[in-house]
Amino acid sequence: MSKKTDTYLLLKEIGFSLLEEGKTLKVKADGYSMYPAIKPGSVIQLEPLSENYTPSPGEIIAWKRQSGFVVHRLVRIIITGNQVAFITRGDSCANEDQPVGRNQVAGRVIKVETPSGRVISSGDELIRKP
Repeated sequence: MSKKTDTYLLLKEIGFSLLEEGKTLKVKADGYSMYPAIKPGSVIQLEPLSENYTPSPGEIIAWKRQSGFVVHRLVRIIITGNQVAFITRGDSCANEDQPVGRNQVAGRVIKVETPSGRVISSGDELIRKP
């Protein structure tokens, strides 16, 4: 592996660990899947989910996958017996993501800042009906 890849993997794991420890995390958005709510280069602030908090459809959540975080809007929740599955989709995406379990959800977006540092969305302003 290259040094750049090693650094990325280390930072990804640190980010996951910080959220698991209850710390708030800032990450830079680099894609268009949440456009126009989150533009590339924006800094998003992630807050970990507490044990007794379940996000509602319309909130933007971050879930973990091998390559890092996916930050998409929660579209719906499917409950089958004791199993809970979260269905997300990027605002500019045509298709929903594959269901993710509660253990894959790293946190929720509580603030979005432009590259210039201006807050463009925070709190309830981020929640939109999917």
